Amino acid sequence: MKVPHCCLRFLLVLSFSFAAYAETERSPFAIPETDEGLPGEGTIRRYEWFRNLWEGRRSAWAKSAEADRGAVVFLGDSITQGWGGALGAAFPGMKVANRGISGDTTRGVLIRLEEDVLSLAPSGIVLLIGTNDLDEDGTPEIIAGNLKLILEAIAAYDSELPVVLCEVFPSHASKNRPTELIQEVNERYRKLVKGNEQVLVLDTFELFDDGSGDAIPELFPDLLHLNEAGYAKWAAALRPILEGLELLPVEEPFALEEGFEYLFNGYDLTGWGYEVTSQKDIASAAKWKAADPEGAAEWPIVEEPVAFDGLAESPDGRFAAVNGRLVVRIPSSYRKIQQLHTTRQFSKDFVLRMQFRASPFADSGVYVRGPQLQCRDYALAGPYEDLKNYNPQGWNDLEITVRDGVARCLCNGEVLEAGMQVPDTGSIGVEGDRGQMEYRRIRLKEL
Repeated sequence: MKVPHCCLRFLLVLSFSFAAYAETERSPFAIPETDEGLPGEGTIRRYEWFRNLWEGRRSAWAKSAEADRGAVVFLGDSITQGWGGALGAAFPGMKVANRGISGDTTRGVLIRLEEDVLSLAPSGIVLLIGTNDLDEDGTPEIIAGNLKLILEAIAAYDSELPVVLCEVFPSHASKNRPTELIQEVNERYRKLVKGNEQVLVLDTFELFDDGSGDAIPELFPDLLHLNEAGYAKWAAALRPILEGLELLPVEEPFALEEGFEYLFNGYDLTGWGYEVTSQKDIASAAKWKAADPEGAAEWPIVEEPVAFDGLAESPDGRFAAVNGRLVVRIPSSYRKIQQLHTTRQFSKDFVLRMQFRASPFADSGVYVRGPQLQCRDYALAGPYEDLKNYNPQGWNDLEITVRDGVARCLCNGEVLEAGMQVPDTGSIGVEGDRGQMEYRRIRLKEL
């Protein structure tokens, strides 16, 4: 039977209506058609390839949401998505969920934060976002404004949920991502989270900087995306932070050498505390503040000695015993000068041994009866930049031998200082300044 023309037209309209309705029902995770009513500012990408990717990945995640509950969520764009199936292998023993979408922007992350991340009741969030905003001519001000909304939403959900904020990686002007804009974004990120104890900033810009502000070609073949070696370097930088947050399990059997005693018991700060700030340090802090009011590090002054016996962390939270490590946590003010010392004094000659691990560009130190030995991420922060055996973001052996008022200091067997003068007596201490530092197996043998 031949269908009348008018009926055919009606059936076609009806079929398209049903198709549109069915498409709406099948696509609850599609990108909104307009910006109207959406939070944040700036670009929401709507290219066809991005629409398909956004909807496809988010639809798949919805199906695995229950299995991903309680995971550490990695949130971001193509760099995060690029972990692929290797993400779990990079952090064995830690439940992970990848919520990266290639091409995404800060506003895109803000829009999908509730459904893709917070609905999972995550145990932690690793966030890297912002580079694609620059490609869409987003300003650093808008990018930081969207990040502010993202962090506020996370805090409203759970103010104690740890967030590791990775600085935007270097790229290249040829990718429409000039270093000047990237560094301005990162500077705004740091200022935004200053004083926010929930957020730990990881200096991933310095980690991947080729020295001129661009991406290292050996790690970024296209000057934008990481290769396998790049992901290994990023994982190595994240691992200490995640272990310090007790999100990543730790197993570290160790046998104490004969004649040595532990100065740090591994589970609390017994035997350690704050000494009175010296007049020399007070003068240095004042001079720094006068010369650079905006850039000077925060430098708390201690007026009375205090011991932390029985405490798992210092009352201000800067120093903590975590999984057998003495962790100097990342300060929310980016730089904060503090010193933790043994309450015991050492007047005999001795050999002091410990291991340390530094986050990218971290700055710390070890005090030997008063004088400080710089203990940092030597590869990026110096001053011992030519060490052949230094292990960036890995554990390094530090040995300090004091005889007749002179300290000989070694890192992985290489000489740092051959004749550092030290007083006849004094305590052992560690410093906090920038980044995260960890010390473990702190032990001493009197000679």
